[in-house]
Amino acid sequence: QVQLEESGGGLVQIGGSLRLSCAASRSIGSIYAMAWYRQAPGKQRELVALITSGGSTNYADSVKGRFTISRDNAKNTVYLQMNSLKPEDTAVYYCKASQGLSFWGQGTQVTVSS
Repeated sequence: QVQLEESGGGLVQIGGSLRLSCAASRSIGSIYAMAWYRQAPGKQRELVALITSGGSTNYADSVKGRFTISRDNAKNTVYLQMNSLKPEDTAVYYCKASQGLSFWGQGTQVTVSS
């Protein structure tokens, strides 16, 4: 079992940047995969970025080159650096930990506006 708490969301202008954080209640070093998902109003939740325990990463095509996922095992935290934000990035962003079972955070709202 692991509890996840996201932070760092907010309102940002088009082209701006935000860094999301996902703090875990225990060590994440052994957790196979940590990921960020997002869900916009009226849309299904979608994978944004994933990082494995070995450091391999995977990104949705829509965010490649703009978003970067990273993990700090010493701080039990996963980050999502988001640059060049667009209105279509507006969503609730969720952190997920996968280790057999899946655990989700409560989400943090990101709103990109002109």
